[in-house]
Amino acid sequence: MALYRFSVTFEDYDDVSRVIDVKSNQTFADLHHAIHKSTKYNPEFSSSFYISNDQWIKGEEITYLPNQRKIDRGVALMDKVKLSSRIDDPHQKFYYTFNFDRPFDFHIELMKIILEEDPKVTYPAVIKSVGEAPRQFVTGPDAAMAAAAATDADDFDFFNEVGMNPEDADDFTEVDETGEEVPASDEEEEDEFGSEFADDDNYEEERGGKDDDY
Repeated sequence: MALYRFSVTFEDYDDVSRVIDVKSNQTFADLHHAIHKSTKYNPEFSSSFYISNDQWIKGEEITYLPNQRKIDRGVALMDKVKLSSRIDDPHQKFYYTFNFDRPFDFHIELMKIILEEDPKVTYPAVIKSVGEAPRQFVTGPDAAMAAAAATDADDFDFFNEVGMNPEDADDFTEVDETGEEVPASDEEEEDEFGSEFADDDNYEEERGGKDDDY
């Protein structure tokens, strides 16, 4: 039985890769499970392979645990499609999305076709593993840190977009709903004008009842 040797790489993590041998008569579901045996992910999430060209443009979809919309469209199921039925290029490529709720995207490329399998090996077989796969889910303190980092990044992107430094935010003038400027605070007004108003009060007191004389 011929073997397909696939290179499997994360789209966003260049330093993580796997090489997997799969029998030509095995299915896309077998490859799906082999990938996640190598990443230590739980494979039981909706995922899809896409027949791809050299630019990783998605073509025909082959899915696992499809939603109702895909069922209604008649999208092919991984466990029903043999790899050999979708390979017509010596460097065939598949774009693969795992877990649509929190997706990881992969590039999968056929490296070579091996004419004879090793009878001592159980296939699919991971024959090379480079780098540690990112965590499947981020939880607890790591999730809070990730959220804070994302917020900081959003703020940084905003200031970059408007050509400002984050420190310049203090220079913004507050405005009300009508667009009118809002004074910084009542305390500042008191500091600025208090002594002047105080003199006016004293002036009235000094005059006392002098106006009554007229």
